[in-house]
Amino acid sequence: MTEQANSRETLASRLGFIFLSAGCAIGLGNVWRFPFIVGQYGGGIFVFLYLFFLVILGFPILMTEMAVGRGGKSNLVGAFRNLASSHTTAWVWLARVMVSGCLILMIYYTTVSGWLFSYAGYYARGSLTACATPAESGAFFNNLLASPGRSTGYMLLAVALGTIICWFGVQKGVEQVVKYMMGALLVLMVVLAGYALTLPGAKEGLAFYLKPDWNHFALNPLETTFAAMGQAFFTLSLGVGSMTIFGSYLSWKKPLAVECAWIIALDTAVALCAGLIIFPICKEYGVDVAQGPGLLFVSLPNAFHSMPLGRLWGVLFFIFMSLAALTTIVAVFENLIAYLQDEHRLGRHTATLAVGLAVAILSLPCVFGYNLWNAVHPLGGTSTILDFEDFIVSQNLLPLGSLCLCIFAFAKSGWGQARFVAELEEGQGWHFPKAVLLHWRCLLPLIILAVFILGYWQMFSCS
Repeated sequence: MTEQANSRETLASRLGFIFLSAGCAIGLGNVWRFPFIVGQYGGGIFVFLYLFFLVILGFPILMTEMAVGRGGKSNLVGAFRNLASSHTTAWVWLARVMVSGCLILMIYYTTVSGWLFSYAGYYARGSLTACATPAESGAFFNNLLASPGRSTGYMLLAVALGTIICWFGVQKGVEQVVKYMMGALLVLMVVLAGYALTLPGAKEGLAFYLKPDWNHFALNPLETTFAAMGQAFFTLSLGVGSMTIFGSYLSWKKPLAVECAWIIALDTAVALCAGLIIFPICKEYGVDVAQGPGLLFVSLPNAFHSMPLGRLWGVLFFIFMSLAALTTIVAVFENLIAYLQDEHRLGRHTATLAVGLAVAILSLPCVFGYNLWNAVHPLGGTSTILDFEDFIVSQNLLPLGSLCLCIFAFAKSGWGQARFVAELEEGQGWHFPKAVLLHWRCLLPLIILAVFILGYWQMFSCS
């Protein structure tokens, strides 16, 4: 093991590890994408399929990434270098491509997070209380997108918050702050869900959300199944090393299966609770739950406008959303910072400033050119630079990176099955059944490959 790996920081507590890892997974995929995609694919049946695929797909990939980090005691690149049996250079280059996904993710994620911060501020100031119709809410949101100055300011706020928190190190900065943010997130979640469940429309909303609609499923069984598979896969942000780094900060050998189960439980609880908040509100105030991404920035503001104390609930809701986004920003920033520290021997503060500056500069095309893609793209359409960056990460780097992790864990030139399984079982006192390892080694890569191929198939079939 390298001297750098031995002297690196570790997390101070198990709770900090679980909250930090869960905070990385909890983000816009949980509180924004999950509710509207449930609405698009029939409610309860989608939720059931999502939970099923989370167990057979998300859980083993999360354990793989955590085991690589804990075994390699470094960022993803260093872990591959430390653990590979042969062909080290090839594995290291693959890891570098995978880690690049964290940077690409941040250069559009901070832009969307800025929108959330802005809406929390707008509600606090009362700027959105005059938006009484979807047309007015849509115009308000479009004005934000069309104002590069405001969008840049809120994007820089997101970058600055992530940079400041990471500046103080793993234990004193990242771990401490994320524990408080996760605590506040969970409290807000319970308060908002408690209020939503008291609404007269709660019963109808819960029936749609939790009761499987088999007739709806029968209309689009393959598309619904693939959507649930994709959501279970993408919700944990696996395949770009964002979880590997937290495994590398572990200084104890507690069972990885238990730790990962806690992370997934928190991630899933936030996603499910977001549905408990949104669907009763939508049913009570006649909001179309199947309308897609506009649900958050266009339709829900109209619902808050009609509520008693709607301004207060709007503030709390968008603070909740902002905290979910900020935990992901901090966690992914930490991954990029650790990469610069481990691979380029930069000091903590230098690496932190470098990451913050790089994300801020590289995010500008997404802010200033939100509609530029339509102007320069020869095929036209409604794509944006943000959509393109999301496509690179979500449709390509996440699935292919996860596939690479699975191959590395079992391949003789990589970590190798014996050493990989020994790390998985460290501290557990029991062995993984052979059937589980067979699924891990043979079936899991095929499922990941299917997610990748079906994603392209769906994209071209809808074009």
